[in-house]
Amino acid sequence: MGVFNHAEFDNHESLHYFLDETTGLRAIIAVHSTTLGPAAGGTRRWTYANDDDALTDVLRLSRGMTYKNAVAGLKFGGGKAVILADDKAPKSPELFRAFGRAVNSISGRYVTAEDVGCSVDDMRYVREETEFVSGLPHSEGDAGGDPSPWTAIGCFEGIQAAVKARLGQDSLDGISVAVQGVGHVGIYLCRHLHEAGAKLVISDVNRDNLEMVTDEMPAEVVAPADLLFADVDVLAPCALGNILTSATIPRVKAKIIAGAANNQLATAADGARLAERDILYAPDYVINAGGIISVAGEYYGTSSEEQVRADVGRIKDRLTEIFEEAGATGRPTNELADELARKLVEEGR
Repeated sequence: MGVFNHAEFDNHESLHYFLDETTGLRAIIAVHSTTLGPAAGGTRRWTYANDDDALTDVLRLSRGMTYKNAVAGLKFGGGKAVILADDKAPKSPELFRAFGRAVNSISGRYVTAEDVGCSVDDMRYVREETEFVSGLPHSEGDAGGDPSPWTAIGCFEGIQAAVKARLGQDSLDGISVAVQGVGHVGIYLCRHLHEAGAKLVISDVNRDNLEMVTDEMPAEVVAPADLLFADVDVLAPCALGNILTSATIPRVKAKIIAGAANNQLATAADGARLAERDILYAPDYVINAGGIISVAGEYYGTSSEEQVRADVGRIKDRLTEIFEEAGATGRPTNELADELARKLVEEGR
């Protein structure tokens, strides 16, 4: 597949491929935009069916980070990295050090952090080779560390905004929420939802994750294939993307879709399909920006934990504005969010 005519290329500034035969590292770093600052976005370690799928994923994720960082008001552009997981090259300190050297070779145009398949400890090894990394262990009271709890907080407050806009309720007490994926972000989100009185329906391919949730709180467990079509008020995708398609949207029963997964829409047209069914969609890169807000606070060393909490709180306000405009104009929320993001990037030139 050609790169420049790839459907997801979208004028990326640069694309970098890395191979380290000693550690087995195979990685792609995509830099979509550095207009507002260094291209920032986490590193995903995942098993892809083929290299083309990895390329498509990193391009979509990178562009999404440009939009996410712009709408969140951060001094970051957009970028992303994927490490192609392979049984022959298991996770190791040496592999992440090799990845750190790869990041360093781009000379600060890209800043990484952990994402799916990577951890805070992994980033410590990356940090041994480059300064252009965040999501590192932090001391109490400071911003930084695992961004998952912050992503969950922003997502929780985004669900509150969506429930207010679509259902007219100020409380989540009694609201049914289906959480797809209860790993790093999902389990934190479940805790917030439970404390707020929501009824939980959960799924995950990892049984240990399910048991961690059900050991803590009441939750109905359903098969991953059924979760998307659960009869609930809110669907919260917190696993991987491309789940909302022309085939799945007609079967969705939820009135609201508001979750932390990236690239939930298979295509932009799927946002219009949701709007046509009167399903309120919280644009993923708006509602899940809590993690990168924490990363920015750590990287620039300008935000305390208290300040990051206040910054994450603005996600709810941004979503409320988008929901109100969608209600007034009838336009899909994803179109409005994309339009806002592009405007903010253009203003920053």
